Amino acid sequence: MFKKVLIVDDHDAISKSVHQVLTACNVKTIDTAQYCDDAFLKVKRAALDGNDYNLVITDLSFKKDHRNASFESGEDLIAALRKDFPELPIIVYSMNDHLQKVRALVNQHTVNAYVCKDRKGSIQLEEAIKMVAQKKRYLSPQVAQAMSPKSDMEIYDYDIQLLKLLSNGLSQEDISHQFKTNAIRPNSLSTIEKRLNKLRIQFKANNAIHLVAIVKDLGLI
Repeated sequence: MFKKVLIVDDHDAISKSVHQVLTACNVKTIDTAQYCDDAFLKVKRAALDGNDYNLVITDLSFKKDHRNASFESGEDLIAALRKDFPELPIIVYSMNDHLQKVRALVNQHTVNAYVCKDRKGSIQLEEAIKMVAQKKRYLSPQVAQAMSPKSDMEIYDYDIQLLKLLSNGLSQEDISHQFKTNAIRPNSLSTIEKRLNKLRIQFKANNAIHLVAIVKDLGLI
């Protein structure tokens, strides 16, 4: 079982609940952070001191306040941790139950578990901790089908990349150029136009701006 765990959540009640689950799992050292930047620094400091964290449990959404943040979301934190600590076990504990988000976090950032915050969240979190300790992946039943190849996913990983670039203000021509530069296919302008039209129809969006707003509200980008 894990000996030292970091909880990253900006809600005290949730942190206390997770703390109780970890205590029940006989974890001896449990630290908390309410900001992703603070969490990253804690992990870095622990590594420098030779007293590494064995597990990080993090939310995805964090409320913005007066502080400037390098990492504005749990996903930003996970990406940074994966770069510097590729073997560090990470459990996501989130209200977001969109299958595409789960699949992206598993495929792109190799998170070890994804647990949904709901009525059975604490029970599922304890199961996840035990499974991750055994080097197994855990997904809450609500999102387990995210990794099924036959699953009817909301949108594909290609669409996520496309929409992220669109949300950053890139034109369709710019996106086509960037896809070609990074060898992402299909990358022709006509294909990108057709894909965006299909997504607008799929999400019932009036235009590109409306489409970006919808997928952001859904937590897909």
